[in-house]
Amino acid sequence: MNRFRRLALACIALVVALPGAADAKRLYQYRDKNGVLHVTDRPPANPSEAKDIKETLIRADEQDIVEMFTNDAGNERTMTFVNKIAGPVAVQLECVEATNVATEPPLPLHTVRGGFEQRQVAKAYPADRYRDSRFGLRYIAIPGSPNARHDDSVEYLVPFAGGTKFVLAQGFNGPFTHTGTHSRYAVDLGVDEGTPVLCAREGTVMMVEEDFFGAGLDKEKFGSRANHVRVLHEDGSMGVYAHLQLESAKVQPGQRVRRGQVIGLSGNTGFSTGPHLHFAVQVNRDMELVSIPFRFEGGDIPLK
Repeated sequence: MNRFRRLALACIALVVALPGAADAKRLYQYRDKNGVLHVTDRPPANPSEAKDIKETLIRADEQDIVEMFTNDAGNERTMTFVNKIAGPVAVQLECVEATNVATEPPLPLHTVRGGFEQRQVAKAYPADRYRDSRFGLRYIAIPGSPNARHDDSVEYLVPFAGGTKFVLAQGFNGPFTHTGTHSRYAVDLGVDEGTPVLCAREGTVMMVEEDFFGAGLDKEKFGSRANHVRVLHEDGSMGVYAHLQLESAKVQPGQRVRRGQVIGLSGNTGFSTGPHLHFAVQVNRDMELVSIPFRFEGGDIPLK
């Protein structure tokens, strides 16, 4: 007899999320050559044979960077995590409102899952098999390995081609938005929308979000969304290139990128007042994304 009484899983919102890959970014409405009306997320295969084509841009939902699956077998429940990005993710898992529960290994649990890795991480069962057992689960997931140590000798390439006109709109400890740990050591480089953005340091693309549109100062609406590319460096630190133009990414998750390679186009998406590139170098510290000081090659940009 199964002694578990299922308690709804409680999940903390993740700091970073992915757009819904299966969600339509554009909605198409048209009539085919037979006059049949189509409403779909795919454009007509033969546009010349379609009539009254209407295209509407719609917002893609966010999805978690990891997904947890549970499975019950007899008196035992297992927990499996799937990493949905192309780089390491640190996960913290804990029980909540637990009664008569034992776990292997003991919870709370801290673990790191590699890029796209799927693995069972824990199991739970009644401590006393003759009594009912109930519990919930809560987890947070943050990109990057907690073991990352930034190589402070590295100088980063200015992320624009030579001759590009830009201004330092906000530097380190900028009073407008560079006050939190994740952005304290970031720079906002004001530049024309559509300007090619170059990779400042070689690495592997962890995440790409390019489906978001819209910008403004409404934190609830725009604070967590901005098109961006996240690049994992050899030392475990991560370069973040944010506020990119809609559908402008030139790279894919898992792709190796070289210094100076075009990774996208500058834009004005998310929590933003105008076209610019937000660039930061981050590490995972105690389950929190933390920006760290860095240097541009040649000191071409004053950072403060």
